[in-house]
Amino acid sequence: MSEINSLARNKVNVSTQQYLDIAEIKDDVVIMKDGTLRAVLLVSSINFALKSEDEQNAVINSYVMFLNNLNFMLEIVIQSRELDIDNYLMYLKEKEKQQLNKLLKMQTSEYIDYIKELTSIGKIMNKRFYVVVPYNPLSDKHKSFFKLLGEAVRPATSITLKEKSFNRYKEMLNRRLESVIGGLESMGVSIARLDTQSLIELYYKTYNPETSKNQGLADLEKMRVESN
Repeated sequence: MSEINSLARNKVNVSTQQYLDIAEIKDDVVIMKDGTLRAVLLVSSINFALKSEDEQNAVINSYVMFLNNLNFMLEIVIQSRELDIDNYLMYLKEKEKQQLNKLLKMQTSEYIDYIKELTSIGKIMNKRFYVVVPYNPLSDKHKSFFKLLGEAVRPATSITLKEKSFNRYKEMLNRRLESVIGGLESMGVSIARLDTQSLIELYYKTYNPETSKNQGLADLEKMRVESN
């Protein structure tokens, strides 16, 4: 019976992977099945409403210049997730136990009750903003169309076997990233490029929202050690 369950799970995993557009994630780059590459930037938000009129105009002008200077497509993703405060509540309870001052101990307990009541009234959502920067090898004018087309037909095999080609594509992608980061920073936002571990976690939580709440991913380095 256990063998049947194992085979069923493997069949589900294989069929699920067939529907994913991702071939591989490595070196802070997402390699798609169509042979294109992606890099993902985590971008902070700004409180536009609290800025003065001059500051608002400056942000708008910077954004317009940023868009006008783009000569490639990019994707802006806003992801809303229910904020998980269980770990924060556990942290507060530990602080409550360690607190020797009776007044502070009582205040900590009241604060915990307040947080619980607040979250019971409605869900607290956490928003994150991402900018996805692509690179398509077919746009490389230095290679013949038929050679590029051949690589696109066999993207996973081509990129896996030809590390030199992948490094060249990655370099072109990084140039685009520099341009995008410069344009975004001119608006006063903070930028952080997602590394390999962060990319894996992002896609894992995106495709498995319920499972990821109870089952986190292991550290990438530990996964590599275990696989060897």
